[in-house]
Amino acid sequence: RKNTKRVPSFRKLLRTSKIKLDNKLKNKQYKQQSAAKKYRKEQKKLREAVRDAISRKPFPLEECKKKQVGKSEKREEEEEEDALPLDMMDEDDLKLMEDLAQKASFLTRDLSSNEPVHVKKRKHESVIDKYEKVPRRMQTEPEKELIHLLPIKDKGGIIPQTMEKPVLNVAQDEEEDTEEMEEAEDFNEEPLPVLTPEEMAAQRRQKLQERKMHIAALASAILSEPDNNIKKLKELRAMLMEQDPNVAVIVRKLVMVSLMEIFKDIAPSYKIRPLTEAEKATKVKKETQKLREFEEGLVSQYKFYLENLEQTIKDWKQRKIKKSNIISLKAYKGLAEIAVKCLCELLVALPHFNFHNNIIVLIVPLMNDASKMISELCFEAVKKLFKQDKLGYASLGVVKVISGLVKGRNYDVRPEVLKVFLHLRIKEVELQKDSEDIAPKKKFMTYKEKRKNLSRMQRKWRKAEEKLERELLEAEASESKEKKLKLHTETLNIVFVTYFRILKKAQKSPLLPAVLEGLAKFAHLINVEFFDDLLIVLHSLIASGGLTYRESLHCILSAFHILSGQGDVLNIDPMKFYTHLYKTLFSLHAGGTNDDIAIVLQCLDVMFAKRRKQVSQQRALAFLKRLSTLALHVLPNSSVGILATNRVFMQTFPKMDLLLDNESQGSGVYLPELDEPEHCNAQNTALWELHLLQRHYHPTVQKFAAHLIVGAPTEGSGALSLDLSQRPATELFEAYSMRGMTFNPPVASVTPRRKDTFSQMDSFIDEELNKQLQQHISETVVHKPLDFAKHLKNASL
Repeated sequence: RKNTKRVPSFRKLLRTSKIKLDNKLKNKQYKQQSAAKKYRKEQKKLREAVRDAISRKPFPLEECKKKQVGKSEKREEEEEEDALPLDMMDEDDLKLMEDLAQKASFLTRDLSSNEPVHVKKRKHESVIDKYEKVPRRMQTEPEKELIHLLPIKDKGGIIPQTMEKPVLNVAQDEEEDTEEMEEAEDFNEEPLPVLTPEEMAAQRRQKLQERKMHIAALASAILSEPDNNIKKLKELRAMLMEQDPNVAVIVRKLVMVSLMEIFKDIAPSYKIRPLTEAEKATKVKKETQKLREFEEGLVSQYKFYLENLEQTIKDWKQRKIKKSNIISLKAYKGLAEIAVKCLCELLVALPHFNFHNNIIVLIVPLMNDASKMISELCFEAVKKLFKQDKLGYASLGVVKVISGLVKGRNYDVRPEVLKVFLHLRIKEVELQKDSEDIAPKKKFMTYKEKRKNLSRMQRKWRKAEEKLERELLEAEASESKEKKLKLHTETLNIVFVTYFRILKKAQKSPLLPAVLEGLAKFAHLINVEFFDDLLIVLHSLIASGGLTYRESLHCILSAFHILSGQGDVLNIDPMKFYTHLYKTLFSLHAGGTNDDIAIVLQCLDVMFAKRRKQVSQQRALAFLKRLSTLALHVLPNSSVGILATNRVFMQTFPKMDLLLDNESQGSGVYLPELDEPEHCNAQNTALWELHLLQRHYHPTVQKFAAHLIVGAPTEGSGALSLDLSQRPATELFEAYSMRGMTFNPPVASVTPRRKDTFSQMDSFIDEELNKQLQQHISETVVHKPLDFAKHLKNASL
């Protein structure tokens, strides 16, 4: 009969977990202990038997009664064998036996007979019965071992000589046995030599070099032939449990990084799914079976590797060390940092591979970690993932986990966790297209249309063309725009739900600036139904006075982003937001609020350039005048950005040249301290600030001031160069930034010119120095001619 027993597959071998191996080891150790215990018991019984044989003495009885005595001795031996040893009895039982030993009735009673205790003694009792009824001493003391000495011979015969030796109890015997075994083991093991610190360092370097070479050999073998050397991947992963305390930390770090790079190289560009039962039952080719085994082994080892990284991070977070571990608690922080770095690399490099969602669940909570290094690593990894995610699957998974984290921790997270939403790769164009534009342009004809309009040969050709086009569409391997639109819509819905929760329940939390900044970026994508409520909430936040200046600017920017997108159809007057910005412009200065000017420039662009039809002339004149005054109080890059915005004002709105004419008059007097831009009578003033800015030390500010004085022309002698005229104000603000504490652009170095005539004092000093030099040279030549060359050499040096 053919043997049907199959060789265990590689998958089955991988299922042998560490717990099973530990159980096998424990069973083996238990068997060894049981065998040793059994051997000790046998030795103990043997010692007791020898001891009894030596201590037992023959009793002098009559020769005629030898047989009966033999029977009684046999019975006595049986009773002694049945009796328990004294060292195995409890103290209470031993005390009871001692008390009963004092009573003659208990000792003299013949236990084999059924007669009462107080029966009268018979006169014809035999000598053996009398001997049996003699009270016997209880063995309350430990037996004495007899040592046989040389006998003495005299006239009467040979007299044996013995000496008593105290017998140790069983516990002491066992202790002696264990001590003897330990001594034997110690004797077998050679004592370790004592090494000097230099020798220990050299030995450590040698071990570390051996481990490095082994890691390199395994890694190169795996990368050269991943299909055939998948077992070496398991061997390399086993080195994560390095037990040598001298090199354990470094080896584990090296193995972590090596495995991370190996998985990045050998992982396929698709997700490996588990095989179904039907697929496992079907027969396949050897190449297919080999590929399946490789994929199963790769997924299994990748899973074990991720579990090991996760356990390393958990052990460090919980500040606990396993008893069997040889790594100190301080070293766990370095291991955890390397583990987090490996997870971040895998998060970015393998977004399509298995267990990517598990990595997201591990990385996202670490963005809120107390360790700055770990939180920054996770933040940068998520940012890279958002920027390179073209499809949107990974972004959706990260956004879901972040939303759950913020809600689960009751909004007690770091603001950077929400600021990562700003790096989402979601464009306005993709979300504003209609369903007709998203639908595929190519529409195939139905069977009825073909039958009606085409001939038989034409239908045959059309069928072949449509089949070819379908195959080409499938070969493109690109996600359809409709699926991408759905993913982006779902992602933004989760983002907005998170933002609205914080606006509703946690307005005083430190997350509010990040929420307002996110709303300012994605506000034009919000559903129109929420516009009224959201504008009311934003205005209430500004009116409450509890926001910082930067947060209030974000509120204004969010409101105008809402109104500049789908909110154009709404009849909403945002006059209160214009008034608030006009009132708070002078809060900016050349100190800490200089960076807030970038947000102000964005607000001005949305409020005026994109809503030019809804802005009155009085409002534009008031902002132009106040911005020109503000340009005198800020840093040069801010002045350049503000003057660029004024240039857009003068080119966008008509009659702005009123502020350049001193003779123009209107009704009323200009009120610079009034907070209402519509009623401050800005048409009755002039832009005298431009004459001061024309004398500014920064050359770019001078160019813009001179350009605005002549009316900001687009052509002619007063026009700006292309590099200044075509760049927006926010870009100019960043381009001329002075964060490096240097002039931007740098100041050209000027070589000082030599004066043609010296003053009288300078000429006198030069003449005196020349006289002293000539006198010194002459003395040197006369007195020390040999050293003259040295003096010349020193002078030349």
